[in-house]
Amino acid sequence: MLLTMSLTSSLNSLTLSTPFLHGRTQLSHLSKPTSSLSLRPSKPFTFLSPIKAMKSMQGKVVCATSDKTVAVEVTRLAPHPKYKRRVRKKKKYQAHDPENQFKVGDLVQLEKSKPISKTKSFLAVPVPARNRKEKKEGEEGRVGSQELGIPLESEQELQA
Repeated sequence: MLLTMSLTSSLNSLTLSTPFLHGRTQLSHLSKPTSSLSLRPSKPFTFLSPIKAMKSMQGKVVCATSDKTVAVEVTRLAPHPKYKRRVRKKKKYQAHDPENQFKVGDLVQLEKSKPISKTKSFLAVPVPARNRKEKKEGEEGRVGSQELGIPLESEQELQA
């Protein structure tokens, strides 16, 4: 009897350190933990911000007749299910073009954004230009002597 009384008194004197006793918790204990990543300053809200988690795709504009919308055909290589050879697969996407700047044949990059309409969930962005020299008219088949550093036979005959 004395033993049971001492046990009950010791149990009553104990306090549990957890706030989750019998389902009664304060809301402050349930809030999300803060980290250094969540404390970064937020950017101002823009209407159509691209979603960076998805890899962007490149394609060619095949239709630009609609207002603020272009149809872009994206070509990708995928293995054939039976023969395992890489096969070209094409798919058309509708993309948002707010300034109607793209024409048929332009190369564009598609960036995922929140859905704009039933079929449009991409933004069309111009592809950055590559660092290559464009060939001028009349120079398609000719290799210039400046590129090789060696004078051509025709130029040697003229000099002699």
